[in-house]
Amino acid sequence: MSTVLVTGFGPFGGHTDNPSARAVELLAREWAPPAGSRLVTAVLPVSFARATAQLRALVEEHAPAVVLGVGLAAGRRRLGLERVALNLVDARIPDVDGAQPVDVPVLPGEPTARLTTLPVKSALLALQDAGLPAELSLSAGTYVCNAVMFAGLTYASDEAVAGFLHVPDVDVLPVAETARAVSVVLTTVLASTTDVVVPGGREH
Repeated sequence: MSTVLVTGFGPFGGHTDNPSARAVELLAREWAPPAGSRLVTAVLPVSFARATAQLRALVEEHAPAVVLGVGLAAGRRRLGLERVALNLVDARIPDVDGAQPVDVPVLPGEPTARLTTLPVKSALLALQDAGLPAELSLSAGTYVCNAVMFAGLTYASDEAVAGFLHVPDVDVLPVAETARAVSVVLTTVLASTTDVVVPGGREH
């Protein structure tokens, strides 16, 4: 049986709530994985040290075939399928532990960047077909979401696929719709890990 690991985040900064956590919790209650698959979910702290350590422990325990991180991108108007995770931390604000690293690697000794292994263009088309606002996003940033994406791509097995979905706040997309978006991405990934070949780049 293949395992699908989906993580959200707890509150951080000035946010007393995090829709990524609520969406992942709703997904766990309502989404039925396809036959032969099981879902494991976790809510990670917005902490550089603890989130990456907890993710590594989850990957080692469950050996997932799919690793999908979900996190809040306040101010965005669309779901963002991230394409690149940087091995770089440059924290504009402290994490929940008070740490604010600047210009240090997520994981020392690892490559400068890792590309998502999710079929993000297929997932984008599926989200759009489902009537959900979505786009491809080049970079997951340099905060804890990016750190978790980079760690997931590093710790997942070579046979697994991993990536990250940034979600807007609830005033843009209700939690139920965010959970539906995550289920659409997962269903797409489990159907095929081979991405479609269509243009998705940007000029700037």
